[in-house]
Amino acid sequence: METLSVFILCGGKSSRMQSEKGLVLFQDKPFIEHIIQAILPITNNIKLITASQEYDYLEYEKIPDLILDKGPLGGIYTALSHSETEFNLILSCDIPLISTELLQELISKHTKEAGITVFASESKTHPLIGIYSKEILPVVKEAIENNELRLMDLLAKLPHQIINIEESENSPLTNINSADELNDLNIN
Repeated sequence: METLSVFILCGGKSSRMQSEKGLVLFQDKPFIEHIIQAILPITNNIKLITASQEYDYLEYEKIPDLILDKGPLGGIYTALSHSETEFNLILSCDIPLISTELLQELISKHTKEAGITVFASESKTHPLIGIYSKEILPVVKEAIENNELRLMDLLAKLPHQIINIEESENSPLTNINSADELNDLNIN
């Protein structure tokens, strides 16, 4: 894949975590830094979708949501609107176990025909670890205008590709949404 932009969605209410999710510590380092560490061997073209000044200590550009309170779909819309590349790796900020190898697999298996490429395991599809084509921006905008905010509904509307992956207990795809889930991760 020639050029690739990476956007990390740092927004969200984080009601279950009770704090800024991307800055929650795992192994003495914020989630966001684990994710950036996994991305850097691939590219340093990283932008954060956030209005929070708490991320200002990072050197990456911060972009606030263009349309507020539209969840992850609003973050994807903002990312694609600001992207200067056809292909965009979009990640949530709550996946501290993500690996460079897994991201490289996603990138290498993505086909140009797919508007979106994401991972799926037996139990779940992971739309916030995906390659999103800038070409789908009009469909994303229409979904937001119609308040159709579910990412799985967006996938159903577009040509997409699912990469199946084995699920393990500490899967690199695991997203951490609560203090209990974080404790479970720290125990294992």
